[in-house]
Amino acid sequence: MKVGVDYYPEHWDVALWEQDARQMREAGITIVRLAEFAWSRLEPTEGKFEFEWLDQAIGVLARHGIHVVIGTPTATPPVWLTHNYPDVLPVDNKGNAIFAGVRLHRCYNSPSLRKFGERIIEQITRHYATNPAVIGWQTDNELAANDCHCKSCTRSFRGWLQQKYGSLETLNREWGTVVWSGEYSDWDQVKTPLGGSPHLNPSFLLDFRRFSSDAVADFNRFQAALIRKNSPGKFVTHNLWGYPVTGDYYDMFDSMDFASVDYYPATDLLDDSKSRMYHGALTLDLTRGVKRKNFWVMEQLSGTPGCWYPMSRTPFPGMIRAYAWQSVSRGADAIVQFRWRSARIGAEQFWHGLLDHHGQPGRRFEEFVQFSQEAQKLTPLLEGTTLKHDVAMLFSHEQLNAFQIQPQADGFDYLGNFKRLHAALLKMGVGADVINWRDDFQGYKLVVAPMLYLIDETIAATLKRYVDNGGTLVLTTRSGVKNLNNICLPDRLPNLLTDLAGVYVNEYDPVGKDIQTLSLDSGEELSSGQWCDILTPVTAESIATYSSEYFADESAITRNAHRKGVVYYIGTVLDETASQILMRRIASDAGVECEFELPDGVEVAVRSSEERRILFVLNLSKESKEISLPLRDYVSALSDRRLPAGTIKLGPGSVEILVEENATAASAA
Repeated sequence: MKVGVDYYPEHWDVALWEQDARQMREAGITIVRLAEFAWSRLEPTEGKFEFEWLDQAIGVLARHGIHVVIGTPTATPPVWLTHNYPDVLPVDNKGNAIFAGVRLHRCYNSPSLRKFGERIIEQITRHYATNPAVIGWQTDNELAANDCHCKSCTRSFRGWLQQKYGSLETLNREWGTVVWSGEYSDWDQVKTPLGGSPHLNPSFLLDFRRFSSDAVADFNRFQAALIRKNSPGKFVTHNLWGYPVTGDYYDMFDSMDFASVDYYPATDLLDDSKSRMYHGALTLDLTRGVKRKNFWVMEQLSGTPGCWYPMSRTPFPGMIRAYAWQSVSRGADAIVQFRWRSARIGAEQFWHGLLDHHGQPGRRFEEFVQFSQEAQKLTPLLEGTTLKHDVAMLFSHEQLNAFQIQPQADGFDYLGNFKRLHAALLKMGVGADVINWRDDFQGYKLVVAPMLYLIDETIAATLKRYVDNGGTLVLTTRSGVKNLNNICLPDRLPNLLTDLAGVYVNEYDPVGKDIQTLSLDSGEELSSGQWCDILTPVTAESIATYSSEYFADESAITRNAHRKGVVYYIGTVLDETASQILMRRIASDAGVECEFELPDGVEVAVRSSEERRILFVLNLSKESKEISLPLRDYVSALSDRRLPAGTIKLGPGSVEILVEENATAASAA
């Protein structure tokens, strides 16, 4: 278990470095990430490299026993580069350059970016290849697919399409360009989606997003190859940021040793509108699922956020520690706080670090030190542990992009609806692996595959094989609508999944924000909205019917016994309470343990190995909570006291980490 901070020595007087390093060591910090935005200091003019300042900074940290992760600086091309080689800059859909001055002002397909990016990476990786203080590398910073329309991207996009479709005849057919006289007669007519209209051909728009995603994944591979050539034996990672994003993280991280994430949970707990890209436990589960193993948090909340929007609330007492442990509970093996000192210069002056502008330790710093000391104590216990679950949720960037291109109904949101199902599992203490929809999921008891809007024969066959072998599958509304080229399929919904689900959609109603009611066969009354499929069961049984509007008494949710397995089809978007009721029933029927009924703001997670099982109980709210524990014997890893099964009380932002004694004893036996 590693604990660290993000540090920018180039922002501070050299006289402070020694003091900072000493204070970091005293706080239990063992790693620092630096240099990811420092291209202009590393290469102040074209071809002139200056590493002395970074050598000195790394040397100061190393003397205090602190290791370093270096970020390649390609997220911020220096002014000399963008001035002399303007092809580095992305071009928007109106043909205007996106000028330097903020960050991420680079086109991944730019010849100049590749040329000068390769040179700075070559220089820095060779220079630090044998430095024992440098333990690994972070590529770039928060890579995201550019919506770039420059000449290089236009040429590359044409080439990408030629490779995929082979001929214009095939392209015209697969995109359906006959609509609105959009047919191409020459490859030179094919451009990126200029103008920015959301109503362009949806197949065209989806392929452009795929192309843009492939471009950023290729840029990451390009960097990883250079690093591994020049700095063998040291890890390579990248720090993803939250959803929704255009780029496909599963492709982007195929060249990385493990995933890292920048995690800023909302401090405005009643309104997370300022942090829509961070979805709490789902963000962490998504990150773990990218490589299907433990991960790092390369930036963790340390203070009041503020730069891209007005400042948010200050983290409440206990929040920094609790959310750091939340990250660990969901598979993080390193927590790197952003940042050490609050910046006194630049745009992020009010994105606060552990130390405020005056530099004196305060409440947040002391809270971090507590976490750091606890993490150091628990490192031997956590070593070799990870999360093992009976449930998988299939996430798809392709579905996300397709829904963004053609919104389905007022309020219908792929990520929000995915999160609601995930939250229903959280509520009962059921962990889930959130994995790529194309990955192998055959070993799970329960697979939740929501909103498979795009589908092909391959994924349909994979789902069928899973159910045939005894799995329980959950499908939802807006499944089987289109093929992978974003063209509507010709049969009744859910098309390729109809036989498996044992039901078809007779009619649908995009009800938006009009609330509907349902009756479950067990007597509960449920509420839903956004979308209503009016279902006709064939081999399936109806387990819920609508009780509102013209489709009252029609099927809304079905269950189909198929071969050795079971398929549920949820034909509407259930509200939070209804989702919890239904998912508890489905999980229980699938043989998944549902041991908790957690109060709002409380999460549990289990990390385990062959030797031990560790239960994390986290109160992420501002109110005291009571939690009933399953009938096992526990020892607190934090206090070493014995906790019998029963009810425990947790204050605001409190954490308990419990080792299950009987699980350890059983493993030892």
